[in-house]
Amino acid sequence: MDHPVVDLLKSLMSIVSTSELEHDIGVFLEHHLHSLGYTVERIAIAPGSTRHNVYAYLGAARQTRILLTAHMDTVPPHIPMTVDGDVIRGRGSSDDLGPLAAQIVAVEELRKEGRLRAEGDVGLLFVVGEENGGHGMVAANDMGVKWESGIFAEPTESKLAKGHKGQVAFEVIARGVACHSGYPHLGKSATSTLLTVLNELSATSWPESELLGPSTFNIGTLEGGEKHNIVAPSAKALCEVRMVSDLPGIKAKLAEIISRHPDVELKFVFEYPEALLDWEIEGFEAAPVAFGTDVPRLKDELCNKRVLYGPGSILVAHGPDEYIRVPELIESISGYKKLALHFLQ
Repeated sequence: MDHPVVDLLKSLMSIVSTSELEHDIGVFLEHHLHSLGYTVERIAIAPGSTRHNVYAYLGAARQTRILLTAHMDTVPPHIPMTVDGDVIRGRGSSDDLGPLAAQIVAVEELRKEGRLRAEGDVGLLFVVGEENGGHGMVAANDMGVKWESGIFAEPTESKLAKGHKGQVAFEVIARGVACHSGYPHLGKSATSTLLTVLNELSATSWPESELLGPSTFNIGTLEGGEKHNIVAPSAKALCEVRMVSDLPGIKAKLAEIISRHPDVELKFVFEYPEALLDWEIEGFEAAPVAFGTDVPRLKDELCNKRVLYGPGSILVAHGPDEYIRVPELIESISGYKKLALHFLQ
């Protein structure tokens, strides 16, 4: 357990960094990277915002050939770190603080080995908000910097991701007319209307992909009504389609379905397209993943080649027993070094 990446991960996990509360971890990373000799910028994600991305590079050259990037926010609730043998448990251990720590240590090892130039080779970008809309990476499009290649960190079980699904999240809002439930013909039930729409959406066919599999529809949250003896005047559901292709077509289909139901409104919340990634790199296994990332939020013209890689498993992320195995965490440092050298050659 005595290893720089373990020490760094412990420090990161000791800080509450759930989405919207990334200030303290950003300040820690700023000071840590500055102590290692980097030029470090904390960049507000919008004018007047108290939320900041952290961008670090060597020397004076903001423009670098490759980018290593991870998100420093985690999903709530914060779960304090515990150590169980060679397993580190707690929030962020795999998603995404473990991979983030491995990226930093990988670049440090390359520096010590003399395999990086004094400036212009590598930039490190750690963003806020990946878990709730991607505001940090969206803001990175306005940094005035572009990169030849990007190495994105997520828990991919130390495989290169071939690609991942996109997502469109939306609300379905039904409006009714309240009345006494003993006389339902005098009103209109918003909950019944909403259920009819949701059943239709559940039965709808969505695009499929040989690489990424089927698109999937999910009803995330439901709310509505006032009491058991009142016909519901309002109801809404927050839903998503995890899509493998044709984001505009899916949005059009959603709008068409909703338009067939009077007193029902469709409100899009956020979206991003599917991501197809570079993965045919010697020495790495590869597989598609179903979860979403910041990859498609960074404009194509700002980062040409992209890989997604990291230790840990998404299958335990966001849950009460999130963990990462220390041997895999340490081994991923070599993976990040190989990827960096691949893109720098």
